[in-house]
Amino acid sequence: MSGELTDVPGLAVGHHGMESTGVTVIRVLDADGALAAVDVRGGGPGTRETDLLDPHNTVERVHAITLAGGSAFGLAAADGVMRGLAQRKVGFPATKDIRIPIVPGAVIFDLLVGKQTLPGAAQGVEALKDSYRVASQRRSGSVGAGCGAMAGRLRGGVGQAAIGVGDYRVSALVVANPVGEAVNPEDGTLWGDPSARVDAEAFSKLRAPAGALNTTIGVIATDAPVTAAQAKRLAISGHDGIARAVRPAHLPMDGDTLFALSTAWQPLGVETRVLAHLCAGAAHAVQAAIVDAVRSAAPGGDLGVTAYSEIPA
Repeated sequence: MSGELTDVPGLAVGHHGMESTGVTVIRVLDADGALAAVDVRGGGPGTRETDLLDPHNTVERVHAITLAGGSAFGLAAADGVMRGLAQRKVGFPATKDIRIPIVPGAVIFDLLVGKQTLPGAAQGVEALKDSYRVASQRRSGSVGAGCGAMAGRLRGGVGQAAIGVGDYRVSALVVANPVGEAVNPEDGTLWGDPSARVDAEAFSKLRAPAGALNTTIGVIATDAPVTAAQAKRLAISGHDGIARAVRPAHLPMDGDTLFALSTAWQPLGVETRVLAHLCAGAAHAVQAAIVDAVRSAAPGGDLGVTAYSEIPA
């Protein structure tokens, strides 16, 4: 499976990298935002504005989602995204003259890779600017929030994928930074794509950075006119993709968090049968995005980590 998050129309992606950390912004093109939901499965999440996205709460639409490194410090990146959107008069109309951008976010723990550099509001501003410059350019691997990501013993990163589901599209962008492994240590195959293989003995000699605090975060998107509750179901199903591509997944040290967006303007809802197919597509897209992240990661270089591409086949 290939593709990118923006195969679902109505979205743009921007990145800002800082050698061993960074920020990725998913921006909604419609100034009125996109319907959103979230599901948190990891035991150690770092999130912002996720309570707002519970289907029973008032505000259903978001204007951007921020994914960042830096652990809890990286949540500040969303402040810069908010400011940038507010300057463009994008946001929830709190009053006639006041618009408040709704920008949920999640972060990964990457403080053990490279220099301990912390992304903040300024880096959020830069990632937002990038989303206006290169909205149509596909980028995966060691970019944005994925610069310091680790997938077990290997370098992780940003991955993207998309799939057609009947008349609709489902896509995913994932920052793969799990505690668990993306590679089966028994035979060197990728859990998420058994057709891909590296030398198992060479892989077994690798060591992960000290510590066990990680997270896989991401965004699922669709152009199907789902309701808020149905979007929540997409986010839930997306976690199946994490469990397929990473083993073990959803550990107490992970902060696994997936957002779901619908860019359809009228959230009329879809039939249960259609929703089931969309949920299956969400799981497949997340699984493929994690594989893309691992396979696209740049060589570790001065960071002292190893990329998938550096292991002999």
